[in-house]
Amino acid sequence: MRLNHLDLVSQTPRELLLLRHAKSDWGVDGAKDFDRPLAKRGKADAPRVGAWLYREGLVPDHVVSSPAQRARQTATRICKAMELKARNVAWDERIYEADVARLLAVLADCPATARLVLLIGHNPGLEDLLRYLIGDELEEPDDGKLLPTAAVARIEMPKAWDGLERGCGQLIALTRPKALRD
Repeated sequence: MRLNHLDLVSQTPRELLLLRHAKSDWGVDGAKDFDRPLAKRGKADAPRVGAWLYREGLVPDHVVSSPAQRARQTATRICKAMELKARNVAWDERIYEADVARLLAVLADCPATARLVLLIGHNPGLEDLLRYLIGDELEEPDDGKLLPTAAVARIEMPKAWDGLERGCGQLIALTRPKALRD
């Protein structure tokens, strides 16, 4: 039996990286929430996380991000650290202030050939999506912050990006930027 390219892709394990944007600056006078930039710590954490992903061999096939300023700056810095062109990022307005249903729609639109997808967005949507994908197997941290700023959840996913059901993913790792600081 001969397999075509899409048959091989469907047999390849898929992973999803959920990344909450890096720390934003709340001190910008008059800035709308959408326009809040990264804080000094966020500007340092984003490339640190990108360099770590690169060292771990977790360079995504597809990057999709909220276009909000803090997420855009996070995506740009992370991509640079991973030697990816930021112009290849899919900026998706649905991610900003998204609930689980909208985030699932974003994932359903990912290319069928993408084996590793990086989704950069915001809380509470990303935490809700993580809880949905992992289901009852997810242990909540003592501090109540499942995805603090610049944290990355690495999830093993089913064979397709669409039709994702509750509990379909398996958490591989949850990495906080604090663990990457020297």
